[in-house]
Amino acid sequence: MSHPRVDRDALAADLERARTDFHQLLNTTGSDEWKALSNGTRWTNEELLFHMVFGYMIVQKLLILRRVLARLPAGVGRANARFLNTATVPFDWVNFHGSRVAARVYNRRRMGAKMDRVIASLQRSLRSESEANFALAMPYPNRWDPYFQDSMTLADMYRYPGRHYDHHRLQLTTTGARER
Repeated sequence: MSHPRVDRDALAADLERARTDFHQLLNTTGSDEWKALSNGTRWTNEELLFHMVFGYMIVQKLLILRRVLARLPAGVGRANARFLNTATVPFDWVNFHGSRVAARVYNRRRMGAKMDRVIASLQRSLRSESEANFALAMPYPNRWDPYFQDSMTLADMYRYPGRHYDHHRLQLTTTGARER
């Protein structure tokens, strides 16, 4: 069966766009802006910047899960997505507080290097995926994030972190974020 080819170059370019932009944000955030509250979240700018990296980190883990579940009977994937949706409240708690705590470890001095490593890993994974894998879809917990869909292909998974990044970028209250 023939499937439309996925534009890997566009997916790779979007990963690189975010990586480059992230470094620009880190370099232009003033010393008084790191601890300032972001717009529309309970995070500081520093915590939100880490959360933007976390969006890429979660995709690394979801790609592993996807490789396993996409090859199992469809009912297994649907059951997994239903189970994960039932865990939305604890996920939201971990997502919020985890980003707060992790921003202390991957702070302004370390999160740029973390972003570089995560993007490099995703770029390697993107290059190594077979065309057939891009056609496989699996159910996802659509209540975890507004950019998660009921069913997502591999290409959707590579698009997700850029959408998540852009959404949260608009919530930053830093000078660099406003200059775009």
